[in-house]
Amino acid sequence: MALKFLKHKWQKVTVIVAGTFLILLIAAFFVNSYWSPILSAKVKSAVASGTDSLYTIDFSAAELHVLKGQIMLYNIDFKVDTQVYNRRKAKGLAPNNLYNVHVKRLILSHIHPFKLYFKHIVDIDRITLNSPTVQLSYQLNHTKDTVDKDHRTAWQKINKTFKYIHVGDIFLNDIKFKYKDYSGIKLEVSELKEMNLQANELLIDSATQTDKSRLLYCKNIIADLNHYRGITPNGLYKYSIEKLKLSTYRSQLTVQGLVFEPVNPHTFFQNTVKDRFALSIDSLWLNNFDYLSYHKYRIINASSLIIHNGDFSLFANPNKPNRFKDKIKSFPNVSIFQIDADLKVDTMRVKRFNVTYSEYNKKSNMDGSIHFNNTSGTLLNLTTNKAALQKNHLAHINLTSYFMNRGKFETAFVFNLTDPNARYSYTGHLGPMNLAAINSATMPFAMIKFTEGTLKSFDFKFDGNRFRSKGKVTLLYNDLKVKILRRGIERSTLKNKLVASLFANIFILKHNNPDEPGQIPRSYNINYKRPPDFSFFKAIWRSLLMGIKPTVGYDEKTQKAATERMAQGELNKKNHQIKKEQRKERRAERKLQRKLKKQQKDAEKAAEKDKH
Repeated sequence: MALKFLKHKWQKVTVIVAGTFLILLIAAFFVNSYWSPILSAKVKSAVASGTDSLYTIDFSAAELHVLKGQIMLYNIDFKVDTQVYNRRKAKGLAPNNLYNVHVKRLILSHIHPFKLYFKHIVDIDRITLNSPTVQLSYQLNHTKDTVDKDHRTAWQKINKTFKYIHVGDIFLNDIKFKYKDYSGIKLEVSELKEMNLQANELLIDSATQTDKSRLLYCKNIIADLNHYRGITPNGLYKYSIEKLKLSTYRSQLTVQGLVFEPVNPHTFFQNTVKDRFALSIDSLWLNNFDYLSYHKYRIINASSLIIHNGDFSLFANPNKPNRFKDKIKSFPNVSIFQIDADLKVDTMRVKRFNVTYSEYNKKSNMDGSIHFNNTSGTLLNLTTNKAALQKNHLAHINLTSYFMNRGKFETAFVFNLTDPNARYSYTGHLGPMNLAAINSATMPFAMIKFTEGTLKSFDFKFDGNRFRSKGKVTLLYNDLKVKILRRGIERSTLKNKLVASLFANIFILKHNNPDEPGQIPRSYNINYKRPPDFSFFKAIWRSLLMGIKPTVGYDEKTQKAATERMAQGELNKKNHQIKKEQRKERRAERKLQRKLKKQQKDAEKAAEKDKH
């Protein structure tokens, strides 16, 4: 019966295939049972030898599926051996970063078990870790690579166990990441969610052991962080990032949708005396970013930082403290110097950025703002690195903007990054614009409204430090006319002071500079002493204002004379009013006397009439 069944060719093929499949199933069962403990031992040995026993790995179960070409590990704990760490720390050999990782399930796909067992080669197409929990702690144990007695590479440490290790792709999806920083005065803890990590072409062999283009022996590591939200430790600001991506192959960090703003702008000044600011950036690129230096020692080293499309606004706090405090930290060179990081960025470029400075004026009871629209420019030598500062201690900033979204504004700054007195210099040029365009600033700030006038150019050049600034201002304009304003009865309203406006336009202001075509224009040299509580921006504005006022005829001498003249005019007006009232009283008194005399005569006539 059996022989009859096998006399056809297709029947023989069927039996052979079925038998082979059955044999493979039986073999796979025994191989899985036999190799699982061997696999466990191999993995634990590899981790111990590869990390010099600093880390241990443990898991509840390991399964090898030969037919699927798959290994699965369950409940993995990759953690630090604290005793080994403390011994290395005492010798000055402990790393700055420590990891603790827990994974419920790890899948190694398309492995080659016979290469592992017979040839001692780890060759895996893909490793997938789903929802791992990663805890990274940072403590500054050393600032440069230490020289251990065992200075072998990772391949030299494992080559007795494995000839080489190769992994095509590594995926860590939906990572829960906690970062603990012990380097400061207080422990700082950050937590991240919706984070993904992908590594490609991990290869540890004799060739890659000295390959500087690889990070952690991977050709490329890509980290993605989505929808990150947080609040600053003081509770005043909230921040968010829509997307952050790091590529080690391209040495590039990109950020999209960065927002930093007050938690509650309306009540901000009730909780602090600091100025309020807000920042939003559409996209940011950090190019040629040395991630390994940052990871090891928190050194930020990059060739360029590019910022595209954004807004920055600063609102001065109206609730100034009673005691004066030196706002030297508002100087850019001082702010850079005090960055608590080893920073070196060769070039920073800003494209299409809007900057707004706002302030509340108690006299006008209004908020005023100065705008610099569509700002673009470069900053060269943004650094706190000591070696870089010894080579070049100057930072250069060149900016092009549109003042109040009208006149083209070009300025250049030079900052000394090491001078204790925060030396700096700057030049600037503002092109033609209608002066009425700046009324939104001059009305609340100075209670002056430009009714006519055309700015032809505004040029300035200054050298300064934390104590004073010296420079020259030239302002060219035509047909200047203004209105002097006073505070209205209703909030946020201003009324025209008719007499003062007429007086200013007729007797004070110089309506043109130069006064006549062909004449030499007026320029003024400035020597301004900075009050300690003035910020950098405010000190610059006051320095420029000292040159603007005399240009338009409103210098201190004229202002004093005008004030005295106005005061005398008010006094004359008052005296005139007094005399008018006195004349009115005399007329009333004479009228009353005439009335009394008439009444007396009438009484006398009535008495005479009664006699008769």
